[in-house]
Amino acid sequence: MKVILSIDGGGIKGIIPGMILVSLEERLRAKTEDPNASITDYFDFYAGTSTGGILTSLLLCPSDHDPSRPKFSAEEALDLYLKHGTEIFQTTPFKKILANFGWVTEKYNDKAWEEILEKYFKKTKLSELIKPCIITAYNIELRKAHFFRQTTAKSRGTHRDFYVKDVCRATSAAPTYFSVAEIYSLAGVRYPLLDGGMFATNPTLSAFVEIKKDPGEVVTKDVYILSLGTGISKKSYDSDEIRQTKALFVVPALLDMMMSGATEISHFYMMQICSFLGISKQYIRLEPKDMQSVDERLDAATPKNIKKLVSLADRLISERNLLLDRIVDKLIDLRRHPEELKI
Repeated sequence: MKVILSIDGGGIKGIIPGMILVSLEERLRAKTEDPNASITDYFDFYAGTSTGGILTSLLLCPSDHDPSRPKFSAEEALDLYLKHGTEIFQTTPFKKILANFGWVTEKYNDKAWEEILEKYFKKTKLSELIKPCIITAYNIELRKAHFFRQTTAKSRGTHRDFYVKDVCRATSAAPTYFSVAEIYSLAGVRYPLLDGGMFATNPTLSAFVEIKKDPGEVVTKDVYILSLGTGISKKSYDSDEIRQTKALFVVPALLDMMMSGATEISHFYMMQICSFLGISKQYIRLEPKDMQSVDERLDAATPKNIKKLVSLADRLISERNLLLDRIVDKLIDLRRHPEELKI
């Protein structure tokens, strides 16, 4: 039985899955009466893209005192966004104007973001993460998807191992927001990478395929998947306005539609696959469906919008309270009886 946690990309909207994770961890601790219970105790495999890759890395980062236990609680992972969100997406008004006109390649300086990642992860390696995971990125020179795999890093050594801070820098290198992440494996191999949202904003399907690579490891139907999104956009674009706008200024709209499309198609295929296999109840997708109360942009990290995102996530948690309780009960049951699948 494999229990999978998948977390979407979405920039500062990572606050939404972050708060869901906090709620789940609090409920797990209350129901098990274990104050040290962690999200990582209840999932076997993790997948993350961009902000989801960062949350995944935070959840799986090993403690300095006990490498088998997580360094950060779900609440401490969320704090990265609440305490540093505005700092990550901070730039000068002049540079922002230049970026909007295409006179510089990205809106934000990498340095502040890289310093935050260094603070959280220091020299932690991908191979040292405490559970198997995949984190997505895109290699712009080889023109192919790149998956950071914890198991590959452990089995193949320095050539496929990376510092986690570099993994996070790569998976979150959203085009027009941050520059290409030119990172190196521990063996010194160079990788020029962009945000994994280029092809898998929602990495659930990638996770499902990943655990099926070894057909002897898991029975096809023995999966339980929790997929956390960052919100369904209802924003529409006027065809005449797009047609009449110079190509340079259409890029943000195209990027938004591309990433939304990638999210939707992954969810659609997962629903179809699970329906075909007769395991629809073993795939749960959680995300807000009404984003009108917030600024949806990946970099909308003003203190005011951060508060709005917190309120939106809190409302979602309240509305899905019974479902969250059922998820927690199922996670506890599966941990106690991993050989059984009781839906």
